[in-house]
Amino acid sequence: MTEPIDVNVAHNPGEKRFEASLNGEMAIMEYMLAGSNMIFTHTEVPPAFEGRGVGNQIAHYGLSYAREHGYRVQALCPFVAAFVKRHKEYQDITWGY
Repeated sequence: MTEPIDVNVAHNPGEKRFEASLNGEMAIMEYMLAGSNMIFTHTEVPPAFEGRGVGNQIAHYGLSYAREHGYRVQALCPFVAAFVKRHKEYQDITWGY
């Protein structure tokens, strides 16, 4: 089994995504804004870092950001939808997953 790694996630509002730099590669979770809704559309982790908790860390960061800023979340991205199903603490701000 591959060891989990900790990443530093940042919000890049200009690109409408949350991102983590991984040895020159980028893991991302993209979103769109529609009024008070933050719609997560796509999550991508470089293959070399899959299965190491990177996507989970980005999802946690993005959902926490949405909560702190009063957004309701729609998880169109299958990864984020699955994450929300496993993490009930985000279900109160999420719809349509």
